[in-house]
Amino acid sequence: MGILDFLTGEFIDVIHWVDDTRDTMVWRFEREDHEIKYGAKLTVREGQAAVFVHEGQLADVFTPGLYMLETNNMPILTTINHWDHGFKSPFKSEIYFVNTTRFNDLKWGTKNPIMLRDPEFGPTRIRAFGTYSVRVSDPAKFLVEIVGTDGEFTMDEISYQIRNIIVQAFSRVIAGAGIPVLDMAANTADLGKLIATEISGIIAEYGLIIPEFYIENISLPPAVEAALDKRTSMGVAGDLGAFTQYSAAEAMTTAAQNPNGGDGIGAGLGMGLGMAMAGQMAQTGPWGTAPMAPASQTPPPPPVEHVWHIAENGETKGPFSKAALGRMAASGELSRDTHVWTSGLDGWQRAEDVAELAQLFTVLPPPPPST
Repeated sequence: MGILDFLTGEFIDVIHWVDDTRDTMVWRFEREDHEIKYGAKLTVREGQAAVFVHEGQLADVFTPGLYMLETNNMPILTTINHWDHGFKSPFKSEIYFVNTTRFNDLKWGTKNPIMLRDPEFGPTRIRAFGTYSVRVSDPAKFLVEIVGTDGEFTMDEISYQIRNIIVQAFSRVIAGAGIPVLDMAANTADLGKLIATEISGIIAEYGLIIPEFYIENISLPPAVEAALDKRTSMGVAGDLGAFTQYSAAEAMTTAAQNPNGGDGIGAGLGMGLGMAMAGQMAQTGPWGTAPMAPASQTPPPPPVEHVWHIAENGETKGPFSKAALGRMAASGELSRDTHVWTSGLDGWQRAEDVAELAQLFTVLPPPPPST
């Protein structure tokens, strides 16, 4: 290469970046010895920003457009101006391209269950999973706080830190929200907004924003879910006795259709279910009749007998047992119009109007007809 070609090359430089990796957030333009020539063309495309670093200090941020690096406020780093260094410039400059588009479909989730106090279940644990998107909002701050001198910075290098911030904010918001676990699915949109607001301040310190945040699933531990499924099944079954008989009959029918299946397992299962059905019928009676009480069954306790008071001539008498009232009715001391009261009655009532005492007068003749 001749001296003219070399000098011409020193004045021609095109600086641009085309990314097809879909996960690169920052890429440093590689130039030999980091020398940027005078008059170089800097192309910044939509969805990008270019950060100019001169002698280790951030000099400027370029938004989308075409720039000629030849003005006085730009470092003129051409080896032509430094013959005494043998075409080796002592000034060093770097250009970092920052991807300002959204990085979508990023996953987050709780590595360990989160403890909270549920108003219905009491202390319980939950897990949560979802997606989010992130975008660089301040290229200069992102370069200073996160990237540093990394020549190629990808989303994987910061996604773990963002997930930790999200999980911490989720734990704090969900524990203080007071929303029952069974109602969380209906409030995921509102919870997502609260969490996005909670983490926006922390993420902004990195020069990032989270345009979208979604909670896809909130789940209980497997043991709690199993208990909840049993509770739901009981509610769906309704009459557990009828449901048990129906399930046993279905199992017996299936076993009878395959008596040789499983080396007699089906027959044994049918016999076991038949015995269970027999025990159930012994409790409910054959063909749905009244239950047949076993001989050793303990009889129920006797009913509590009421004691009665009588009101006559503005005075009360008693208490009397029902047997005593029967004798008084036979002797004529207690009539159908006598007012009586016992615990449970709403005020004084005529003896004839009380179902428990009306039978005392059925064995007596009615009063004679008036003449």
